[in-house]
Amino acid sequence: MPASSGLTSALRESALRTLHIEQAAINDLKEKLDEGFDRACSLILACQGRVVVTGMGKSGHIAGKLAATLASTGTPAFFVHPGEASHGDLGMITRTDVVLALSNSGETAEVTALLPLLKRLGVPLISMTGRPGSTLGTHADAHLDSGVAREACPLDLAPTSSTTAALALGDALAVALLEARGFTAEDFALSHPGGSLGKRLLLRVKDLMHSGERLPKVPLGSPLRDALLEITRQGLGFTCVVDDDGRLAGVYTDGDLRRTLDEYHDLRSVSVDAVMTRPGKRIRPDVLAAEAVRLMEDSRITALAVVDEHERPIGALHMHDLLSSGVI
Repeated sequence: MPASSGLTSALRESALRTLHIEQAAINDLKEKLDEGFDRACSLILACQGRVVVTGMGKSGHIAGKLAATLASTGTPAFFVHPGEASHGDLGMITRTDVVLALSNSGETAEVTALLPLLKRLGVPLISMTGRPGSTLGTHADAHLDSGVAREACPLDLAPTSSTTAALALGDALAVALLEARGFTAEDFALSHPGGSLGKRLLLRVKDLMHSGERLPKVPLGSPLRDALLEITRQGLGFTCVVDDDGRLAGVYTDGDLRRTLDEYHDLRSVSVDAVMTRPGKRIRPDVLAAEAVRLMEDSRITALAVVDEHERPIGALHMHDLLSSGVI
C-alpha cells in the first residue's frame, strides 16, 4: 500500500535529520585531529609487520572495512575478531605488528581483555574511541578521538553517528598514509587486478591492439576500392594509409566513405589519397588503454592507429576491444 503524503513527509524529515546529525559528527572530527593522529601515522609508517585491526559489534564491522581499505592502499592490514583473539587468534599478531582497536565506549570487554597480552608482546596500540579517558584510550600509544555529540538514532542508542565518524576517521588515516607512502594509481591497480578498476589502470594499448596480419593497411596512391576491401577484410571500420617509408600518412574510415559518397558519383577513379583523413588520430603502444578511451571519446571516433616512435603503424585499436576487455 503506498504511503500517504503525510507519512512520506515524515519519513523524509527523519532521513534529513539523520543526515544532518551525521554530517555534523564528521565536521566535528576536524577539531579532534591532534598529535594523537600524527603518532598513529608514525607508528604505522614505522611498522615492519602488519596493522591488525580489531573491534566488536558495529565497531567490528567498521574495523573490517578499515582493514580492507588500508590493505588496498599500501598498508598491509587484516581484521582479527577480539573474541577469537582471546581464544587462539592472538597468535596471528607478531611483535613487528601494530594493533588498531576500535571501541566507541573504550570499555568493550572483549577488546580491553587484549591489553595485557599486547603489552607483554610489546605491540604498539592505537585506539579509536569516543572517550579519550576510557580504559582503551588511556592505555594506547596513540589515541584517535572519534567521539560524537549524539547518535542519529532518536533513542541515542543504536550506533549511527559514532560508526559514521569512525568510518570517516579511518578513511582519513588510510589516505594520510597513502599520501605519505607516495602510493600511486598503478600501485592501487596491482592489488585490484581482477576488477574493472585494475583493468583501467593496468592494461595498455599494446595489450589490446590488433597487429601483424590483423592490421588494416594500404599504401598511398591505392585505388579507393583497395582501401574499402581492406576495411571489409579486417572489420575494424578503418584502414591506415602509409607512405613509401611505411609511416602513417592518414586513415580512411567508414565516416570518410559517407563523405566520399556525397562528393563523388563514380568511385572507380578515386584514389584513397584524395579522400582520406590526414594525418589521422594515432596513439603509442605503451599508453594506458584508459587514455585511448579518452582520445576516442574526445575525437568521436571508434578506432585508432597504433604507431611506433617512427610513426609507422604497428597495430590498430577499436572501441569494441576496450569494451570487451572491461576497460569501459
